Amino acid sequence: MFPLNIPNILTVIRIMLVPVLIVALLGNTPAGDVFAAVVFSLASLTDFIDGYLARARHSITTFGKLMDPVADKLLIVAALISLVSLHRLAAWVAMVIITREFAVTALRIGATQAKVVIEASMFGKVKTCVQIAAILAVIAFHRHQPVWVGLLIYLTVVVTVLSGLDYFFGLRKRIQEAELGRMRELSSKQSS
Repeated sequence: MFPLNIPNILTVIRIMLVPVLIVALLGNTPAGDVFAAVVFSLASLTDFIDGYLARARHSITTFGKLMDPVADKLLIVAALISLVSLHRLAAWVAMVIITREFAVTALRIGATQAKVVIEASMFGKVKTCVQIAAILAVIAFHRHQPVWVGLLIYLTVVVTVLSGLDYFFGLRKRIQEAELGRMRELSSKQSS
């Protein structure tokens, strides 16, 4: 059982909204897109609220650290795959975004094994906001996409790739700093 606090409950709610989003998008109902947009918006909102509450109330938990990014990725990946299957989004766009998300997750796991904790960067938060905006736009304007929706999709791809590169190089630097710190610590223990 996970620690019961509001941020963790919001994370679990976000995970539970993923199948609802998929059914809303893929179900052939008259108001399915509106319902999908509402569900996606609510789920995205829980992401911002749970993080804020966890920090403000000092209720950051191991469960939250692990499951919050998992919930985010589930929501984004489910929406992207559903939109590709509906032919509303190019498959290559979804693949670039999904590949970045999985690559960063793998890097995070590697960093944890190297005892390096990488906090979410401001660039990563901007990336999330842009992805959410693009997905909402694609859901809302599926019949006749305005030009700005297409531009937002390309912007999302660029920001996603750049934030992945930023994460990779930032992680590399922190791992090197951590190794240097451990070497200094070992050296000081040996000289005393």
